[in-house]
Amino acid sequence: MMTLHVNGWDHQVDAEPDTPLLYVLRDDLKLNAAKFGCGLGQCGSCTVIVDGKAVLSCVTPILLLRGKQVTTLEGLGDVANPAPIQRAFMEEQAAQCGYCIAGMMMRGQALLMRNPKPDDAEIRAELALHLCRCGTHMRILRAIHRASRLMDSAELSTTTGGAR
Repeated sequence: MMTLHVNGWDHQVDAEPDTPLLYVLRDDLKLNAAKFGCGLGQCGSCTVIVDGKAVLSCVTPILLLRGKQVTTLEGLGDVANPAPIQRAFMEEQAAQCGYCIAGMMMRGQALLMRNPKPDDAEIRAELALHLCRCGTHMRILRAIHRASRLMDSAELSTTTGGAR
């Protein structure tokens, strides 16, 4: 039995220490945003955030996650109250098939956490490992820039008591 801290909650998990995080998220915790794509850490569909860094959950054994904070797309927000990155992807209509998008949003979120104002080259470099054939790449770039602006206005709103 092992404790994983996922989306702000502690979860007791009965799995072997070398079990990939992705399997625990999907099978045990029923968090299905991270997708199984290649199982080799080569497509990015399984990306989650661990202690502020984008991580490929299909190749990350749960043993390495003791005492770490794991965040999945479900932990950022929901339909009623989406996080800025989720809202931006919806507003830009950045998803087509939707399979790789959760991973891209998580990698975009991790980028914005360490660099709130990335340029196109930084975004492209961050997303380079994601395999996507849907053709919404320009919308994805716009969505990450929009999320940056949304995050900036949310911070402004909280620091000024809502006044702009």
